[in-house]
Amino acid sequence: MSAPREHFHHCPRCAVPHPTPAAHEPFHCAACGFLYYFNSTIAVATFLRAPDRRVLFIRRAKEPARGKLAVPGGFVDIGETAEEALRREIREEVNLEVGPLRFLGSHTNVYPYEGVTYPVLDFFFISEMQPEQSPSALDGVESFCWLEPQRVDLSEIAFPSIRAALKQYLAITESHE
Repeated sequence: MSAPREHFHHCPRCAVPHPTPAAHEPFHCAACGFLYYFNSTIAVATFLRAPDRRVLFIRRAKEPARGKLAVPGGFVDIGETAEEALRREIREEVNLEVGPLRFLGSHTNVYPYEGVTYPVLDFFFISEMQPEQSPSALDGVESFCWLEPQRVDLSEIAFPSIRAALKQYLAITESHE
């Protein structure tokens, strides 16, 4: 897998050949002055709680991490706030509406896809399921389950950022409940 910057062999503006930028440096074309910063992709996810405090986990239907556990969420589209993106992703993945979103924290991650490994900054939230709803396994979701978060096997979690957020979630919920 390669980082996004490794795919810039020519300037996107003037097409002049260019060596691959060094890690963590922007692409800068000396010929035309074009400057491009390689920033993290933004993703959002939520620990969606049922009234009994179990959390909704999904099993991923697609690579990366197919068959592994995750929490509902996904990538933020251009022009969306984190909250708008999260509400959209919850509808798209499990067909639910949620109440207020409470920010939990952020964690870095990488997302290998189609031969490119994207740097990701994941924002995690806590939310409550609205009454009289039932989730459905929709886009990218093999199945779902309601689990007691303290009993989740961390080796079953899809990404390191979700494991870190789950530990953070457990630390704050155990101290407040």
